[in-house]
Amino acid sequence: MSQRERDLSTLSFVVTGGARGIGRATVERLARRGARVAVGDLDADLAREVAAPLGPRVVAAGLDVTERGSWEAFLASTAAVGPVDVLINNAGIMPLGPVLAEPDELARRIVDVNLHGLVLGTKLVVPGMVERGRGHVVNVASAVGRVALADGATYSASKFAAVGFSEATRAELAPYGVEVSVVLPTIVRTELAAGVPATRGVRPVSADDVARVIEATVRRPRAEVWVPRYAQAVAKGSQLLPRRVQSVLAHAFRADAALSGADPAARAAYEERVRRG
Repeated sequence: MSQRERDLSTLSFVVTGGARGIGRATVERLARRGARVAVGDLDADLAREVAAPLGPRVVAAGLDVTERGSWEAFLASTAAVGPVDVLINNAGIMPLGPVLAEPDELARRIVDVNLHGLVLGTKLVVPGMVERGRGHVVNVASAVGRVALADGATYSASKFAAVGFSEATRAELAPYGVEVSVVLPTIVRTELAAGVPATRGVRPVSADDVARVIEATVRRPRAEVWVPRYAQAVAKGSQLLPRRVQSVLAHAFRADAALSGADPAARAAYEERVRRG
């Protein structure tokens, strides 16, 4: 696709996980730019509540990203936004805890939502882009898709997989005029990261900070973008060091306890909700 900055008001978007956090901030930002937006979320009522004040160009419906039938019903019910120009695969969950204590069904759900959800979205939305010879997929992963952390083993694995899927599909789809970008936020002040302590040297960001980067990435596509941007240099620089030195630095900056040091009380409501599905 052309590298000339895109006018978002001419584009049609699908945003998954659009009723909360990064997804909601992205929907609201796109709506302010005049874009047509289909908001998908497992909580259909909340998705419609988010869309209602944003005008007729924003529509919403329930969406379970792990189910092909749910994707098909969602796309049919939001078809009024027109052929999808940009798919933002944002839906994700982050239950935390030691892997040895993690129930099998929870591990499967993490992988289903965080990986299979964006795989299904790609399979069901991108063929139309290929047919038209243009389109853009933005996969919202996480910094732990590059730097794994204790007490988030399955979550880290799912985000590493999301990064790998993004890189592979970028190569596959480029000949058809379809861009693929991956966005890697660090700690975001949303319910998903409730109780997760900040690390030294990397400030927490807001959902709108991430939405702003998503908007910029759609306007001028880039393969991989971190939020905040400087965190990429910090992470990649540390990976050039010997493992022992990496461990010392991670401890000094409290990065090694970013997830294992989360406050259980602050996370209780979120953990209960995602474990219920």
